[in-house]
Order: sequence, then C-alpha cells, then structure tokens
Amino acid sequence: MRKVIFISVQLLILSCLCACDLFDYHPYDVKITGDRDVNRNNCNLIESACQEKDTLRFAVMGDTQRWYDETQDFVNVINKRSDIDFVIHGGDISDFGVTDEMLLQRDIMNGLNVPYVVLIGNHDCLGTGLEAYKKIFGPLNFSFIAGHIKFVCLNTNAMEYDYSEPVPNLTFIEDESKADSTKFDKTVVCMHSRPYCEQFNNNVAKAFEYYIRMLPGLQFCTVAHDHRLSVEQYFNDGIVYYGSDRISNRDYLLFTITPNGYSYEVVYF
Repeated sequence: MRKVIFISVQLLILSCLCACDLFDYHPYDVKITGDRDVNRNNCNLIESACQEKDTLRFAVMGDTQRWYDETQDFVNVINKRSDIDFVIHGGDISDFGVTDEMLLQRDIMNGLNVPYVVLIGNHDCLGTGLEAYKKIFGPLNFSFIAGHIKFVCLNTNAMEYDYSEPVPNLTFIEDESKADSTKFDKTVVCMHSRPYCEQFNNNVAKAFEYYIRMLPGLQFCTVAHDHRLSVEQYFNDGIVYYGSDRISNRDYLLFTITPNGYSYEVVYF
C-alpha cells in the first residue's frame, strides 16, 4: 500500500512539473519570448532617423556575456546623453550560447533610448546559440545605411564553423559594395573577431582585406573579442581597426563621423 502511495505521489509531482512554465527542460532549449528579428527592426529605425544627417555619432561596445549589471549601467549612461544616434554591440552577448542569456541581455539593451544592433560573437555560437541568435536578432551578416554611410556587419567567427561555410563571407562583402551604391559614399565595417586572431580564418585574411577595400570610402573597422581596447592596422594599409573592451571594464567607444572625416574617444563610466 505504501509503495502504491509513493508511486502516486511521484507521478503527481512529475505531472505538475510538466505542466508548469516555471521550469526549463534544458538550458539549450530555443524557446523565444518577446522581441524577435531585433536587428532588422532597429536597422529600419536607424535608417529612418538618420536619413538626412550628415554627421553621425554612435557608441560601440561588446562582450557583455555574463556582465548583466555592467550592461545595465551602460544603458543608463547612454540614456543620459542626447547626442548618440545608435549603439553597435560587437558580439558575445552570451557566455555559453544559452537562450536565456541572450534574452536577458536583449531585454537590458531594449532599455536604450536609441536603436541598437548586435553582431554575433564566438561565444554566441556555442550550444544552440546560433539558432537562438538567428531567431532573436536575425541574419549573421547584415547592413544598414545611416545618413550616407553604410555599416557592413559581419560574422567572422570561422573557428566555430569548422570551415563548413565561408566565414567571413566574401561574396556578401562584394555584394554590399554594389548594393544601394547611390545611397552611400562611406563605409564602416563591424565584426567580432579581428583578422589574425585565433577565431578568424586567416587563410583568407589577405582576400578579406582586398574585399573590404572594395567598399566605397572605407573609414575604419570595429572589432571586439579581445576584451581590451585596441587601435591597430593589421595590414599596414591605412585601415584602422578599433577594438572595444569587455563591458565589465566599464568603457565604450564613441565615434563621430562628419563630412570632413571622423574622430573617436574612449568613454569611461
């Protein structure tokens, strides 16, 4: 009799757990709640708001990963300013590619008063992170035009793909150099993993340089991944790669592009 009662209690508990939305069956379940296709929606907002502008100011940060409080502080700091058009997150929004990590960081970034986009980082490719990223943020390679400047945002995390597909996608870069060519005369390239780091497909590094130099009026590139601030020329060709820090070090890059050139500064908070 006692055995029957014990089994009945077990079955009752199991049925309650299965019916309850408070429990995740697995940390890598790709169950998306809230906003989807965030990058496309925010790209549309950026293009609309910046259409007639000849001067742009935008913030670049990245590698928020497990640092939720620091990301919230960044959002609060940006919201106190009135001179920033948009924010570019350089990737690694998650630490282990867990869906809930991406959802929590998305919800924090949604608190910004300005639009933002998120590039994919190598940590975002772990587990089912790639699937979650696509559902939450959208395609791995994308672009938008702010004012007369095209921002080409790339997936450069080749190691995570075991070279099973072209990363970086040189055809995408070539196509972006021609698409909407009458709408822009300057370009900024944004990526997570820089050339000659362990994540990049360095077999095509020189080809990558060739293709990004096809982009009209290439101003500079932004990178993340290294968890430190950096200013480098990886090909000694005059193209500067600006590296953002991990958010736990409480700083971000602020760029201003005018008809006469551009400037940048490191802002600490």
